[in-house]
Amino acid sequence: MERSQLHRQVAVMRQSLFDQGYLDEQFVQLEELQDDTNPNFVEEVATLFYRDSARLLANIEQAMERSPLDFARLDNYMQQFKGSCSSIGAKKVKNECTQFREYCRAGSSDGCMRTLQQLKREYATLKKKLEAYFQLARQVGPRQTATRPR
Repeated sequence: MERSQLHRQVAVMRQSLFDQGYLDEQFVQLEELQDDTNPNFVEEVATLFYRDSARLLANIEQAMERSPLDFARLDNYMQQFKGSCSSIGAKKVKNECTQFREYCRAGSSDGCMRTLQQLKREYATLKKKLEAYFQLARQVGPRQTATRPR
């Protein structure tokens, strides 16, 4: 595939992540930190996010298996997870974190369970989409500058 076509494909794929609500402005801010000395900065941050957040998700799942549910502990875990999501601009996942925390405050175990399942789906979908994006971006090479989504 011609290099300019690859550049367009990367740009379209990136824009779709914003258009579909998967990413927010924080992702652009991470891209602005990427430069020639660290051309894979955003991918490295995303990789660290997925490594660290897997541990947080495991903690949440373990806490969900306890009876009765400790909503304060669940809320604390989810607050940490939400912060991680915010740091990379994972908008849909962050929104599910907010919903989960609302169910914790309401003491709704059913709401927490449903929201956790949706959160895990959004998390997995974003991971898959970001992996495809980074793979294509590596083929194209370093970007010149970060651009704001339309």
